[in-house]
Amino acid sequence: MRRTLILLSKSLKISFACSIIVTLIFINWILGNLLYEKATGKPLVIWRAQSEPLVLPEPNSTPMQDVSPLPQKSAVKLDAPLIKQLPELYNGCEITSLAMLLQFHGIDKNKMELIGEMKKDPTPMKTDGNGNITYWGNLNLGFVGDVTGNEKGYSIYHSALFDVLKNYIPSAVDITNHSFDTLEQQIAQGVPVIAWTTTAYVEPTQWVVWDSPNGPIRATFSVHSVLLVGYDQHYVYVNDPLSGVKGKQVNKQQFIRSWEALGKQALSYRPANM
Repeated sequence: MRRTLILLSKSLKISFACSIIVTLIFINWILGNLLYEKATGKPLVIWRAQSEPLVLPEPNSTPMQDVSPLPQKSAVKLDAPLIKQLPELYNGCEITSLAMLLQFHGIDKNKMELIGEMKKDPTPMKTDGNGNITYWGNLNLGFVGDVTGNEKGYSIYHSALFDVLKNYIPSAVDITNHSFDTLEQQIAQGVPVIAWTTTAYVEPTQWVVWDSPNGPIRATFSVHSVLLVGYDQHYVYVNDPLSGVKGKQVNKQQFIRSWEALGKQALSYRPANM
């Protein structure tokens, strides 16, 4: 009997020790994910709640060589036309930024004309009992929701918007996932860049996730798009279609972090000398 009790006691101690080890491994795994996400801005694995995931656009399908060998200029500011998205296009920052880029190139197209040419994902939105979005479209395929704001609307991403740009400018380039130096080099060579950021030019803090016909979509409703027209050592300069400010000055590092959080999305076209 005594021997049995001793064996049982040892067994319980071993089980307790194993449970502690497993718990520590799990805690380390969670901390590792958190540290990775904090350092990179991207989740290592999808395990967090619906309120926190990061939107990840599709990679660009028409890559461009990174920065050309031309010497980098320390400061550049282009004079591109400003077009306001309001009042007609409450959710139309992307197509309005595209209109600004086309007009800079000398193509007389306005935002309302371009709306009919923009790809759309017509998947209807579904919500749960708490009003949370559970099912909607894929912004990599086309604009999701209502661009006018009369109904719920979201955004369109580089891969879906690129075709419209390419239709008007054959030398269009998708420079998504390139370094920010590439964007600066475009501007230094006299070409503005459509860049995805957030409305306040800061890393987003509010996230949503929904399912779509092509799988889960993770997004932030603070997504925004602007025409990047200049930079210097400390700032970038944008034509903001939402605020209606031309050449708006934004902290450079702050802007880069928000641009990276939105998947480093950017569209432009090759300069005439390339």
